[in-house]
Amino acid sequence: QVQLVESGGGLVQPGGSLRLSCAASGSVFRIRTTDWYRQAPGKEHELVADLTREGIAVYSESVKGRFTISRDNVKNTVYLQMNSLKAEDTAVYYCKATTSLPSRSYWGQGTQVTVSS
Repeated sequence: QVQLVESGGGLVQPGGSLRLSCAASGSVFRIRTTDWYRQAPGKEHELVADLTREGIAVYSESVKGRFTISRDNVKNTVYLQMNSLKAEDTAVYYCKATTSLPSRSYWGQGTQVTVSS
């Protein structure tokens, strides 16, 4: 079992920055990948960024160059640094961890990000 707790959301003006955190506990050694997803009102879940255990990061085209996913292995925490935020980045952001042996996915509770002047 893996438990995920997100934090760091809030209200920010266009062009501003936020850093989201996803703290993992439980069987963290089984985590193979950690992802950040987002869901805006009336829209589908969108994969924003993916980070593998080996440190390989992949980003959606909509956030590439503005967002950075990273990990602190000591704190078992994955971060999403979001810069140059736009109104269209407004959404609930979710952290997802996928484990191996067994292969399962775990989700956090989500954190709201609102970009507005």
